[in-house]
Amino acid sequence: MNLLRSWLHLLFMGVTLVPWALTALVASLFMRGERLYWLCVGWVRLVVWAAGWMLGIRNRVIGYENLPTGTRAPAILLAKHQSTWETFCLPVLMPHPLAFVFKKELLYVPLFGWALGRLDMIHIDRAKRAQAFAKVVQQGQRLLDQGTWVIMFPEGTRIPRGQQGTYKTGGARLAVQTGVPVIPIAITSGKCWPRRAIVKRPGVVEFSIGKPIPSAGRDPDELMQEVEAWIEAEMRRLDPQAYADHPATRA
Repeated sequence: MNLLRSWLHLLFMGVTLVPWALTALVASLFMRGERLYWLCVGWVRLVVWAAGWMLGIRNRVIGYENLPTGTRAPAILLAKHQSTWETFCLPVLMPHPLAFVFKKELLYVPLFGWALGRLDMIHIDRAKRAQAFAKVVQQGQRLLDQGTWVIMFPEGTRIPRGQQGTYKTGGARLAVQTGVPVIPIAITSGKCWPRRAIVKRPGVVEFSIGKPIPSAGRDPDELMQEVEAWIEAEMRRLDPQAYADHPATRA
């Protein structure tokens, strides 16, 4: 039954993406900024709603009170990355527009990538590391100044449930250079939406939002170590069964 439901949800995503992406492309000729962003978020909101109805996946958010308040209050979100689920849910759950930092190859994906390219995001060429980080800082500062929150996945790729990737310092370096606080987020999406899996499972995905961590005057490596320690400890608290199966990854 889970297999059938998963295929139906995948079909639903494909069928709804085409008209929504075409609408966004046409709309981008007349609108930009937040209006276009929230138009596009409408599609992921629909996908998340459909997942609740078709797949039985629900979200539980812990720590909303830790998010900065105010329309211009800046933040850099550094989140655990186990599956595609959080890339759908975070724009829906967060009260500010988000700017993802992603590899430029995604721009070439038909319809989805074309629409993504019309949004004010940060796409980088990973082969040009120095230039890529300079672009992240330049565009990141501009976006933060206008009230958009920058989000990055420090592990760089989706990590299987119960495992821990290598935390890269790009997000911490951006935070230190801009003086913006970091918000760590632990996410247990692998319980319901495993990495690269067709079959999804019903259940509850926890999004645990940590307290802001000041970045001004900090060493990026030290800051990232603090972020990593909080996220990984929180992951083990939220999903202890998964980490019991991988003792080598225990904090």
